[in-house]
Amino acid sequence: MAAGVLTTALTLATALGTPVARADPPPGIGAPVPRDDHQAVDEGPQRWAPPLAGTTTGVEVAQGTARLSTTRDGTETGPAALRGAQRQGLLDLGAHQFATPVNHIEAPVEGDVPAGTEVTVDVRGQDADGQWTEWIPVAPGAPAILPEPTRTVAARLALLAPAGVPGPVVRSLEVLADQVPTDPRAITPRASHRVFATREGLVGGTTANGHRIVANDQFVALPSRRALSPKGRGDYSVRVCTDAGRCATVPVWDVGPWNTKDDYWNPPAQREQWKDLPQGRPQAQAAYEDKHNGGRDGFGRQVRNPAGIDLADGTFWGLGLRTNAFVTVDYLWTAKSAALGRAVTNGAGPVVERAGADVAAADSGVVGDGAQVEVQCQVAGSTVAGTQGTSNLWLRTRPDRYVPAAWIQGAPPLPPCA
Repeated sequence: MAAGVLTTALTLATALGTPVARADPPPGIGAPVPRDDHQAVDEGPQRWAPPLAGTTTGVEVAQGTARLSTTRDGTETGPAALRGAQRQGLLDLGAHQFATPVNHIEAPVEGDVPAGTEVTVDVRGQDADGQWTEWIPVAPGAPAILPEPTRTVAARLALLAPAGVPGPVVRSLEVLADQVPTDPRAITPRASHRVFATREGLVGGTTANGHRIVANDQFVALPSRRALSPKGRGDYSVRVCTDAGRCATVPVWDVGPWNTKDDYWNPPAQREQWKDLPQGRPQAQAAYEDKHNGGRDGFGRQVRNPAGIDLADGTFWGLGLRTNAFVTVDYLWTAKSAALGRAVTNGAGPVVERAGADVAAADSGVVGDGAQVEVQCQVAGSTVAGTQGTSNLWLRTRPDRYVPAAWIQGAPPLPPCA
């Protein structure tokens, strides 16, 4: 992006007296934002001018401006999984309920963007069941088109800069939303791909969503912000399975290790970058195996392994891995699920998935704290005490695999398992 000042509609909107909506607080986990069908409808695009306030990761807000932060000793910040390849900061702007459904989003920003740096507003929509779409970046001249119209839209500001380069500064932004005709949303099977997994480690580092990495942590990094969950949440979760059949269901809390715009689980036409590659093939794998992009990633680094996913230590060891290996990954947000729950352990470690509804049944995998997990039915078994109380109910997550209901929050009423 060329250096200069990004265009903004804020001054014009104020002069014309167009009402500007106020920011709403972020919605609860998995809960739809309450809807008000009596809001007044403005002519033209609906407007939301969120203040530069909210949860920050690698961003500092002072005197009405947002910029990339540094530590007291001047060290530059950036996602742990990227190993210093890029400075990245995020500012969560919360969610807003528009008067009528929208699917076409523009986000003019006022600020200074030095050459080689980038400012992007990521947006996502929430459906009637409380599930979020992927984050879709909005850049000047490149509006976001949500998969289907919705009244509830969340936004976050992303500031990006190479290491050692002064980052951009943002003074204000506005979200302009309306509805345009689109083809009906296609119903497709859930994305599931076999990719190479590496161990992230980096205990003590900070992930792209602001999580401080601890020993035996349970999360993964994917090479795209489109599936980055907010801190502590599992809006985007994956099920990672080894060839031996052991699985871990954990949230996506970091970005990397090689790229940041490689949502390879999406079809080529929808993919943000590397549209020449087939669905399911990470660019790092193509670079490593086929010398794609000259064997380099999006930052010009020589790719030294074909990683499409980075596993936190607890996930890596919990899968029984002892070295980097190919695994099968289900990207759980890419298809509708009949029922979802959320693992809540409050630091007590992962929920153990067992081969039967009994604490003595074989350990077949783990569900990380905060992860969204699919649940199919329920059955009575041994009694377990957890964060959700004491219960003898167990929830089936996949054929012949169960987790105690005492550790799962928000699961709807389920039928008995046949």
